[in-house]
Amino acid sequence: MQLDNRIWGGLALRGAIAILFGILALARPGATGTGLIYLFGAYAFIDGIFALVASVRLAQLEERWWPMLLVGLCGLAAGIFAFARPLATAVGIAYFIAIWAVVTGILEVIAAFRLRKVVEGEWMLAVAGLLSIAFGLMIGARPDVGLLSLLWVIGSYAIIFGVLLVGLAIRLRGAGRRLATP
Repeated sequence: MQLDNRIWGGLALRGAIAILFGILALARPGATGTGLIYLFGAYAFIDGIFALVASVRLAQLEERWWPMLLVGLCGLAAGIFAFARPLATAVGIAYFIAIWAVVTGILEVIAAFRLRKVVEGEWMLAVAGLLSIAFGLMIGARPDVGLLSLLWVIGSYAIIFGVLLVGLAIRLRGAGRRLATP
């Protein structure tokens, strides 16, 4: 088995980039958050363009084209809004996460209540639902703190992920040397 230098080198590079991103996210969460909002804006804008192109193709095929046109216009609007108002976009995303967590939590509590006659341990789903509701209410009450916490989790994850990739790269490099030695 031949281990190419590009394999372990690529892993080491990915790990180093992840570590640097994690450090940036922890040291400068505002810049990292803004960068993620701009990335979302670019994605939404490009997705909107593709949806508009799809709507034109659907119109050419004499299919229902207007729903895809609306999707495209919404994507363009979301992308432009993210670039024009990144802070408002971040707060909007935080509120979206908060509402999602509360609604999901309520549905989990309802599901647990309905499962109580069918399955033992349904209380775990109820507790998970209550935690989701509490999480959503905390994010909704302080969206700025919620976003900061999310960026800390992302930064910590990136550092741990990067260290693991660099460690794997070092092990692969050593294994390649052992396999190459007669």
